[in-house]
Amino acid sequence: MSTDAFTVLAEPTRRRILDALRAADRSVNELVDGLGVSQPAVSKHLRVLREAGFVSCRVAARQRIYRLDPGPLRAVDCWLDPYRELWSQHLDALEQHLDSQEQ
Repeated sequence: MSTDAFTVLAEPTRRRILDALRAADRSVNELVDGLGVSQPAVSKHLRVLREAGFVSCRVAARQRIYRLDPGPLRAVDCWLDPYRELWSQHLDALEQHLDSQEQ
């Protein structure tokens, strides 16, 4: 992957594209219609997502159909895991504190 996953995900339109592809594979035109973004902009973002491994595409007749590839998202999820554990510990401590205040 040539681009850092967090750099790719920092762009709101790219996140919206990933959200749309989470529901179903889509053509560029379906993404344009659903997102209300110009075709050149969607194509530019899809290229970045494809180069970073977040999406793949296949040709069907005269259309390119894009599909979400969860691999890079798994890497982000793994990176976030220790932070989830940290938050869980803090939330458990907060819960204990609040429970002690009720008594």
